[in-house]
Amino acid sequence: MREGIHPAYGPVVFRDRAANHAFLTRSTLSVRAGERTIEWEDGRTYPVVDVEISNVSHPFYTGTARVLDTAGRVERFERRYGKRGGA
Repeated sequence: MREGIHPAYGPVVFRDRAANHAFLTRSTLSVRAGERTIEWEDGRTYPVVDVEISNVSHPFYTGTARVLDTAGRVERFERRYGKRGGA
């Protein structure tokens, strides 16, 4: 790899403020030095990125996603426009 063309890859804390959840991972997301930091459980200070949604608060992962009534929609369509004849 060429030197100086790749972004820095290091530890970053992503914090979901809505669910009060944070996780430490590595990322190329550049956070300006000293802008926002957080002291993690290991006692070290890491840059922090606030996110609006994560796996803890997303409806798909939490099981609160709405299930659409597709069978009812198909029946309503067939009543309105009639069943299509076979070929």
